Amino acid sequence: MIIQNNIAGINASRNKGIAEGKMRKNLEKLSSGYRINRAGDDAAGLTISELMRSQITGLNQAMRNVNDGISMTQTGDGALTEVHSMLGRLKTLATQSANGTYNSIARGNLDAERLQLFDEINRIGETSNFDEIPLFDSADPPGVIEPPVPSDEITLQIGHSQQETMDVTRFYMSTKALDLEGMDFTTLEGANASVDKLAVAIEAVADIRAEFGAAQNHLEHTHNNLSVTNENMSSAESRIRDTNMAEEFTEFTKENIIYQAATSMAAQANSLPELVINLLR
Repeated sequence: MIIQNNIAGINASRNKGIAEGKMRKNLEKLSSGYRINRAGDDAAGLTISELMRSQITGLNQAMRNVNDGISMTQTGDGALTEVHSMLGRLKTLATQSANGTYNSIARGNLDAERLQLFDEINRIGETSNFDEIPLFDSADPPGVIEPPVPSDEITLQIGHSQQETMDVTRFYMSTKALDLEGMDFTTLEGANASVDKLAVAIEAVADIRAEFGAAQNHLEHTHNNLSVTNENMSSAESRIRDTNMAEEFTEFTKENIIYQAATSMAAQANSLPELVINLLR
């Protein structure tokens, strides 16, 4: 029997400390919901998880970008709905003015409405925008005009990497871009010549709307794909990073029992040197 070094007490205390440390880690994982709270918990898992989190963040923003793109195409198509309506009205006026039963005064009234509709078409081309981004080019198109006339592109970022972009064509939009300048409803000949031009303009606007529609369909499918990818990536990241609560609670219960047993044994070990006193009596 010795009293200088209580080896049994030291051993019990060491095991008690180990059990306490494990129990603290169990409590941390249970309270935070994360299996990995620091690099020491799983260095490789933390690296993979952080890369996945970066991708998930990028995917979330890409979905917001795609939704903005869908809204933009819908805005452009909505503006052209009115242009289509006005072109239909202009063709009706041209056909009406081309009828030989109308005199010059009546044709002058029809031409006055034409001028008002032209002003509105030009206004739509100049002012239609999405968050201050012009949807059309209202400048005079260069060269020979064959409606529709493309101007440039609006580039959308539709993924979490640099190369995942999509271009939406921006078209010139004005009465000049639709090759309607010089139109005149005040004469029978002018009205007759306008009918075919208006038919071409109506088809050109339909082509632009088709571009917006195709872009919208593309973006909707892109959003669906991003959503599925985000879901699968989040699930994979969760399996790496998140705590399995049932498993961790089982482990905590085990370590708690070991801790209580070690505490009890430490108390017993610390009482052993007291037996020496019995020898001195």
